[in-house]
Amino acid sequence: MDIYGSLAAFALIVGVLTVTPGLDTALILRTSLLIDRRSAWAVVLGIQAGTLMWGLLTAAGLSALLAASALAYETLRWAGVVYLVWMGGLMLWRSRRGGAGEVAAPDQPKSRAWWPTFRRGLLTNALNPKVGAFYVAVLPQFMPDDVPHAAMGVMLAAVHVCEGLLWSALLIGFAGLLRGWLHRPSVKRALDRLTGLIVIGFGLRLAVQRQP
Repeated sequence: MDIYGSLAAFALIVGVLTVTPGLDTALILRTSLLIDRRSAWAVVLGIQAGTLMWGLLTAAGLSALLAASALAYETLRWAGVVYLVWMGGLMLWRSRRGGAGEVAAPDQPKSRAWWPTFRRGLLTNALNPKVGAFYVAVLPQFMPDDVPHAAMGVMLAAVHVCEGLLWSALLIGFAGLLRGWLHRPSVKRALDRLTGLIVIGFGLRLAVQRQP
C-alpha cells in the first residue's frame, strides 16, 4: 500500500470513529450550548491537540509502553478515571446552583476564559489510554515500508485531526441553531446534569476495562 492508499484507508476508519457519538461529542455540544462558540472551539482544539500528541508518541514509539507495560497502562487508566469522574461530578454540582457556572465575567480576559476549556479537551484525550492503545494497534498497519515511520505517523494523525475539526465545526454549527432556546435556565441545568452523567459513565466504563 502506497502513501495515498494508506492515508485514504486510515481516513475511512477514523472517519467512522469521529462521527460515532462519544465523550468528545458530548463535551463539544455541552460547551457550545451552555457557554459560547469560542469556548467550544477551545475544547475542540484541546481534544485535537491530545489526538496529535498520541499520534506523535506512537510515531516515536513511546506509546508502545502502554501495550508493553501493565503498570504504565494502569497508571494512565486510573488517572483518566479520576479525572472524568471529577469533571462529571463538578458539572452535576454546578448544575445545582442554577447554571453551568463557567461563563466568564464581563471583565475577565478572554485568554483566561479560553484556557480552562482547552485544558479540559486536552486532558480528556491525553489521559485516555484507549486512544493510545488504538494508535499503537492501528497505525503500524498503515505504515508503508519505504516511508519514514515518524513522518507517516504525523501525517496519519493529521488526517485524524482534520476530520475531527470538520466534524466539530458541524456540531458547533448545529448547536448554534438551538442555543437561543437552550439558554433557558431549566434547560441549561438539565443539559449540564445529562452531560455530567455521561462523563461519569465514561469514567466508570474506563474503570472496569482492562488492558487490551
